[in-house]
Amino acid sequence: MSKAEAEKKIEKLRQEIRHHDHLYYVLDKPAIADREYDKLFRELKELESQYPELITPNSPTQRVGGEPLKSFKTVTHKTPLLSLDNLMDEDELLAFDKRVREGLGVDKVEYVCELKMDGLAVSLVYKNGKFVQGSTRGDGIHGEDITINLKTIKAIPLVLKDEVDLEARGEVYLPYDHFIKLNEERQEKDEAIFANPRNAAAGSLRQLDPKVTAGRPLSIFLYYGSIEEKVKTHYEVLQYLKEQGFKTNPNTRICEGISEVQKYIKEWDEKREKLPYDIDGIVIKVNKLHDQQKLGFTARAPRWAAAYKYPPMQSETIVEDIQVQVGRTGAITPVAHLKPVHLAGVVVKRATLHNEDEIRRKGIKIKDHVKVQRAGEVIPEVVEVVKSKRTGHEKDFHMPKECPICGSKIYKPEGEAIARCINFACPAQVMGRIIHFTTREAMDMEHVGPALVAQLVEKGYVKDAADLYSLTKEDIMKLERMADKSAQNVIDSIKASLDRPFDRLIYALGIRMIGRRTAQLLADNYSNIDELAKASEADLSQIHEIGPKVAEAVAFFFKQKGNQRLIEKLREAGVRVKGQGARGKGPLTGKTFVFTGGLTNYTRPAAEELVRKLGGRASSSVSKETSYVVAGTDPGSKYDKAKKLGVEILTEGEFQSLIHKHK
Repeated sequence: MSKAEAEKKIEKLRQEIRHHDHLYYVLDKPAIADREYDKLFRELKELESQYPELITPNSPTQRVGGEPLKSFKTVTHKTPLLSLDNLMDEDELLAFDKRVREGLGVDKVEYVCELKMDGLAVSLVYKNGKFVQGSTRGDGIHGEDITINLKTIKAIPLVLKDEVDLEARGEVYLPYDHFIKLNEERQEKDEAIFANPRNAAAGSLRQLDPKVTAGRPLSIFLYYGSIEEKVKTHYEVLQYLKEQGFKTNPNTRICEGISEVQKYIKEWDEKREKLPYDIDGIVIKVNKLHDQQKLGFTARAPRWAAAYKYPPMQSETIVEDIQVQVGRTGAITPVAHLKPVHLAGVVVKRATLHNEDEIRRKGIKIKDHVKVQRAGEVIPEVVEVVKSKRTGHEKDFHMPKECPICGSKIYKPEGEAIARCINFACPAQVMGRIIHFTTREAMDMEHVGPALVAQLVEKGYVKDAADLYSLTKEDIMKLERMADKSAQNVIDSIKASLDRPFDRLIYALGIRMIGRRTAQLLADNYSNIDELAKASEADLSQIHEIGPKVAEAVAFFFKQKGNQRLIEKLREAGVRVKGQGARGKGPLTGKTFVFTGGLTNYTRPAAEELVRKLGGRASSSVSKETSYVVAGTDPGSKYDKAKKLGVEILTEGEFQSLIHKHK
C-alpha cells in the first residue's frame, strides 16, 4: 500500500470509527459488535504505526496518549462560567418567575427545563471544527487545562460536523453502574473509595496521568454553545449542539409558563431515582436568547436562569445488626443490617460500612439510630449517627477473628484498612473469583452470569474457573431455567472464551491489585503465562507504572500451589496462555527514551510507540538510567536535567535516523 493509499484508508477508518463512537457513546445505539469495532480500531492503529507522520491530534487513536503531567496549566475563560442562584422551595421558584416576568414586562415566560447533573462543569473549545482545548470551571474566571483528559471521553467529539469556531459547555459525570464498579475495584486494592459519583468524576478528570482517566468510563451532557448568532432560542442551541455530534440530555423540555415548570420539577422528583446518573435538581432557563440578553446578569449569576435544588434523599432507621461479607479476594466488609426503611423509591435493608476503621470514625454501634442515604442514589450508606436517641443499650461492633464462611483466620495487614480471610479455598472467594473470571472485561462469557455460577458452585459442578471448560450441555440442562437453546448458549460462550487475548486472562485470574491497565502492561512485557509466573518482585518492579505492592501481589499469586494447579488446568482446557510476543525484545531493548519539546514529524505518542515496538521504553522523567533525551523545539526542564546528568541528547533528526537504522 502506497502512502497516498494509506492516507485515504486512514481517513476512511477515522470517519467510520467516529461514526460508531457517536452511535455508541452519544446516541446509545451501537450498530456493530464490540469485536468489529476493535477490528476497525486495530487496523487504524496498525496503519498509523506504519505511517506515523500521518497521525493527527484528533485521530481516534490519540484519545489516550502523552506522558503524565506534572501539573495542570491555568486557563482564563473567554466568558466567565458563572454559577446559578439556587431555589430551595416553591416560594423561591415563584419569586424567580415573578422577577423574570417583571424584567421582561410580560405575563408568561417560555422556559427550558433541564436535569441538573451532579457532575463537573467543563468548557470545550473548537477551532475550525477541531477540539483544541478543554478546561474545568475553576472559580468561573480561571480553570485548569485538562484537554488531555477530556480527549479520553468518547462522548466528546474530537471533530465536529461543521468547521466552526465554538465554545461548548457541559457536565461530566460517571454513570452509577461504573461508579459502583470503580469503588469495588478500589476497595479490593485497598484504595480510598469515592463518596459519590461527582467526587469520582472530579477525581478522574484531575488525574495527571490520562491513562488513569481513560480507564474510567466518564460521559458528558452539553448545556451551552457559543452560537447565538445562528439561533434565537436556548433550545435551538441544544439542537445545534446535537447536530454537531454532542450528547445532550434527552429529558430537556420546553415549558410554557411557571405552572409547567412546577409539573416538570414534581415529575422528576418522583422519577430521579430511576435515572442511571445522579441529579440534584432542575435548571430553569428563559428560552429566548433576546430575553436572556435583556435580563442580563448580577455580579455572580444570570438573572434569566436558576437551579431548583431537590432536598437530599435521606431516611432515619435503626442498625439492627452488623455482619460481615467476604469478597473474591478475601476482603471482609462490614454490612449494616437495617430496620427496613423507604428511601428514594426503594426499601433499604442493608448499607455498606466499608471497613472497621470507617465504623470507628463515624461512631456507629449496633442498635444506633442512624441517617442513611443512597450514595450517588445507588449504594445505601450510613451518613451519621443520631446520638441524641441513644438509650445506653447500643453495642460496639468487633471484627470477627474467623471467617464467617469457612472458619479460617481473618488477618489484617499492618497499615491496611481491609481485613481478609486467608483461606484461598473459601467458598465465598471461590464463587467471587469464578464470577470475575466470566465478566465481560475478563473472559467475556456472555451467557454465564452470577446466578448460573451460584448454581454450578452449589451443585459441585465447578470448584474453580477452569472447571467451566469441562462442563457439558447435559450438565447445564440440569440447572434451573435451562432449556436446550439456553444451555447451548452457555456452552458456546464458554468455548468462545478459549482464545481471548493474553491480557484478558491475566485480568481474569483475579490477582489482587491487578486491573485492566496493569494486566495489559504485564502482557506487554511477558510473552506467556510461564514467563510471568517465574518473574520475581524485582523483575516486575522494573516495569514502568508497576510499583512494589503490585509486584509483590503478582509474585505472591504465582507462588501459591492452588493457583499453579488452576493455570495448568486452564492450559489443558485449551485456554490461550500466551500473547502476541512481549515487548522489550528488540534492537532497543534496555534503552529508555524521554521526549521533551515539540516534534515536527511525530506526535509524542507516535514517537513513544515506535520506541516500544523496537523493544525500548518511553519514560516521562529523566534520571541517571535514561539512555536518550530527544529534544524537539522549545525543550523544557527535562533538557536541562539531561545536560546536568550527562544523559545523551538527540535532535529529532538524530532520533529519526536511529529508528530507521533499526527498522
